[in-house]
Amino acid sequence: MTLKFQRTTLTCSLVAISFANASAVDPDLARFATAKQTQVREYAQALTNKVPSIVWSLFDAVRVDDWQTATNLAARIDQASGRFPDSGTNEAFSPALRTLIWPPISEMIGSHEQFHNWDNTLLRRFANEIIDSIPRGSIYFGGTDPGRFVISVLSESHRDGKPFFTLTQNQLADQTYLAYLRKMYGGRIYIPTDDDSQTAFQDYLADAQARLKNGKLKPGEDVRIVDNRVQVSGQVAVMAINGLLVKIILNKNPSREFYIEESFPLEWMYPQLSIHGLIFQLHAKPIVGLNMEMVRTDQAYWKKLTGELVGDWITDSTSAKGVCDFVDKIFLRKDYEGFKGDLRFAKNEEAQKTFSKLRSSIAGLYIWRAEHARDAGEKSEAQRAADLALRQAYALCPYSPEALFRYTKLLTDLNRPDDAFLAAKTSLRLDPNNASVQELVRSLKHAQ
Repeated sequence: MTLKFQRTTLTCSLVAISFANASAVDPDLARFATAKQTQVREYAQALTNKVPSIVWSLFDAVRVDDWQTATNLAARIDQASGRFPDSGTNEAFSPALRTLIWPPISEMIGSHEQFHNWDNTLLRRFANEIIDSIPRGSIYFGGTDPGRFVISVLSESHRDGKPFFTLTQNQLADQTYLAYLRKMYGGRIYIPTDDDSQTAFQDYLADAQARLKNGKLKPGEDVRIVDNRVQVSGQVAVMAINGLLVKIILNKNPSREFYIEESFPLEWMYPQLSIHGLIFQLHAKPIVGLNMEMVRTDQAYWKKLTGELVGDWITDSTSAKGVCDFVDKIFLRKDYEGFKGDLRFAKNEEAQKTFSKLRSSIAGLYIWRAEHARDAGEKSEAQRAADLALRQAYALCPYSPEALFRYTKLLTDLNRPDDAFLAAKTSLRLDPNNASVQELVRSLKHAQ
């Protein structure tokens, strides 16, 4: 199986977007650039292949916040690495970029993109909500681009694991990334070895083959038998292997607390997750039942946060139509009269996508709890919590596929097809050429 990795999960474009206040590099980003360049220089000393000069030029461009130059250099570095499916042939392949120097370079590119695309105040609000909530010495898995890169930049020291160790679950199946983690964190926390990685891969292959025979493959899981050998590909397979490696890290570091910002839903994690502000705490043992105190704490937290971002108007009694009317006014017509949220948020897509993604992920846990409830009362409470969370996620970013599809699926399951159809039509007005949303509208109309 050949694994190719996208750098990002939430957004991977390097589109040049100019902000009026982006005239000087953020001091924390400059500090991070110095730290990552130092790592690259140290790791390069053991290489026989020369590091391309464009790598050093990239760090220089970041330090002066030359976005256009940095973007062009990042594209050239991607091409030279040969790591991505869309890598071109204009740049000479560099073997050095397939070694330990790649992760810190990738982190630099991803971090600069995040600091460029976010409103700085909202970026720091997002980071502080996570960083301040995690106990020192914990292990944290970032999932989205900001959840990985922004937290790495604004931590005391990413390399030293201060105040906590920051990893991404998205690249654990990449042996170069695992080697990078062992280089940074080995001796302080257990990081899977190459043997662990191979075992995880073989375990997934065996499980996938068995499920293929029984017709129980997951949606999007590409598993085939070719010449009597199992072949797997695609995001679902890669994330399943990543998940097995997360489990190894969890089991091998029993004295640490674990926190995770969900990238991709992994079934085995749900019984062991509790809600922790924007993110989750991952526990060593399953949690029995829906904890209503956790639900109340979660709802109070997000009531305050969404109130600050889009206005304090979403309650248990807010209808789907009320949410869609808000979306039409703020996101479609750009009519901010009477808007009681944060105008910076209303005009910043990165913040919208990120906060919505995290709220939608929490709704996913509630939905899982509803599906595995011990009785009708617990199921009803979990569904009610999921409904509120998804209304909030949808209001935060109605063009988010994750928020839209989860919300309409829940509404359909709750026998509210008219509400589901209304939400889908509202999103289609925002993105009329989106084929997936067009198909969703058609299917929901047919269901009506």
